[in-house]
Amino acid sequence: MPKKPAGETPAKKIPRAAAAEKTGLHPRNKHRGRYDFKQLVECCPELAVFVALNAYGDASIDFANPDAVRALNRALLKQIYGVTGWDLPPQYLCPPIPGRADYLHYLADLLAISNGGVVPCGEAIRVLDIGVGANCVYPLIGHGEYGWHFVGTDIDRAALASAQITVDANSGHRDAIELRFQPSRSAIFKGVLQADELFDLVMCNPPFHASLDAARTGSERKWKNLGKSSPSEKEPTLNFGGQGDELCCVGGEEGFVSRMIAESMQISNSCLWFTALVSKSSSLPAVYRALKKADVQDSQTIEMAQGQKKSRIVAWTFLNERQRQAWRNQRRGESS
Repeated sequence: MPKKPAGETPAKKIPRAAAAEKTGLHPRNKHRGRYDFKQLVECCPELAVFVALNAYGDASIDFANPDAVRALNRALLKQIYGVTGWDLPPQYLCPPIPGRADYLHYLADLLAISNGGVVPCGEAIRVLDIGVGANCVYPLIGHGEYGWHFVGTDIDRAALASAQITVDANSGHRDAIELRFQPSRSAIFKGVLQADELFDLVMCNPPFHASLDAARTGSERKWKNLGKSSPSEKEPTLNFGGQGDELCCVGGEEGFVSRMIAESMQISNSCLWFTALVSKSSSLPAVYRALKKADVQDSQTIEMAQGQKKSRIVAWTFLNERQRQAWRNQRRGESS
């Protein structure tokens, strides 16, 4: 794991959260405690219809119900990050907010390593989100937490249109989040980046599965884990949803991240840290081979966990320590 931020305290030092009940989440993650459904319903009244007492006598929702999960996300984004009017079309990926926030907090730690232990904040920090999706949660949370500027790309025009509605509805985010259409299904960076454009971070949550059949099998497994019967043998509903392009691609996450590493060589000096989520540990050997073939200067694997769910971030850079220091000094000059 990367070093934890330390060192002299800046004007916008980000405090660490106190210990709470959810295990594994990043110390700064605001979702470490139990959901306060009373406050969430006050913030988002439409959530009330989905809230009921569970077997332990605690207020909760049915996490197997996609509508309930969507309503919970809407409430969390409004209560914690001040995002209003968030929604997305049916069947689009509705991700769990705590895990998405974790990715961003660990990326903040990654930047802090080469910034004297201090998490850099503000719009001088530019982040490229590959596959931003209709939900747009990484830019919304990342700008809300750290004030970073985001460019989100996607191959799905309908997803981008939905994300743009949310961005437009939130004036505080409007100037800090830019959405771009990726016209090529075989490209990751080519076609969406402008000449001489620089990013401090690239992030990506790649399609998990190698085929729709594998995605359906995964959906059925999650339904069984939730103690539910799948509503349809042919098209099992997943509580977090997802269109085909969000769920699967050629080679699954192993193939996508390997292609991303190879393509990143073409823009090696345009980004400080490239990163991608890798959900399956079995994907790591191929990813590590791709990193070795790309001859990166440095790479890190950052472990993540939310309860029993394990994941990790793989990060790599083509810049050596001296170049990273020069990058930091240049960005500091731009933000002063």
